[in-house]
Amino acid sequence: MTYGIQHISRLSSVRIPRLFRGCHKGLHSSRTELPSHYTLPSGDRIPSVALGVWKAKKDEVGPAVQTALKAGYRHIDGAWIYRNEAEVGEAIKTSGIPRKDIWLTSKLWNTFHAPENVEPALDESLAHLQTDYLDLYLIHWPVAQNADSSVNEELTANPYPTWQKLEEMVEKGKVRNIGISNFNIRRIQNLTGNPLKIKPAINQVELSFWNPQPELVKWAKENSLLLEAYSPLGSTGRAKDSLAVPEVMEISAELGITPAQVLISWQVQRGNIVLPKSVTPSRIIENLQITKLPPALVEKLEKAAAAHKPERSVDMSKNW
Repeated sequence: MTYGIQHISRLSSVRIPRLFRGCHKGLHSSRTELPSHYTLPSGDRIPSVALGVWKAKKDEVGPAVQTALKAGYRHIDGAWIYRNEAEVGEAIKTSGIPRKDIWLTSKLWNTFHAPENVEPALDESLAHLQTDYLDLYLIHWPVAQNADSSVNEELTANPYPTWQKLEEMVEKGKVRNIGISNFNIRRIQNLTGNPLKIKPAINQVELSFWNPQPELVKWAKENSLLLEAYSPLGSTGRAKDSLAVPEVMEISAELGITPAQVLISWQVQRGNIVLPKSVTPSRIIENLQITKLPPALVEKLEKAAAAHKPERSVDMSKNW
């Protein structure tokens, strides 16, 4: 699938923002300069931009997914803990788009790291999503918890038993690719130091202007580990601040794209998959339009992002 305004202009049910009107050729040609997909070690091709459904309410997520699919998205990023997988599954079912054409990601929650709990948790997600397989299944956080939410020190220190169960899910055909989320370099090395049958294909982490993580980005490239960027606009609490960053606004004006498109395009240009989230139709469409930034502007953004102390928008460590 090629992302492009061509997919949007044929949609009578989706209103096209003023920004995109009258610029069909230019947008499509610029978008093709950035990758629409990345190839994983399995050979599967994962779309470079996804709709994230974190915090999407049950009555909002279905229409958001339908809007996204109509606009050309073929990648939906969800999780068991988001509590909206049933609504996502129903929206996909009613879209009429074949399951094989949609990349579906879910995540194993902390309280299911015990090997005996992995498959039942996965089966619940599969049932809610109305599918018999996931394209990608991630360990959501590197912290394992017991049923009472206390930290399971043993599985947190050694996630290998959990990972072995994920490998088994691949062997059973319930999952095509497996990966991790919110793992730093030390925790990745702790896992991969084991005799893995399947190495992590993805590490989904927070990547934004406020938390660019250049060391992790560099290390991941050197070790052939693809990163996925959640909260690319700085999450709900920092989105307005992100869009008002002077350097972002300057690049937006120079290229004739929105500040959100600057930040999303920047992450793809860094070699990452990007997971912007929204339930607003115009923003869902806007977020899919990525444009290759001139190298000088990429460097400008990198320097500006590295000039301040990193700030995490999502920090769960205080809860554990």
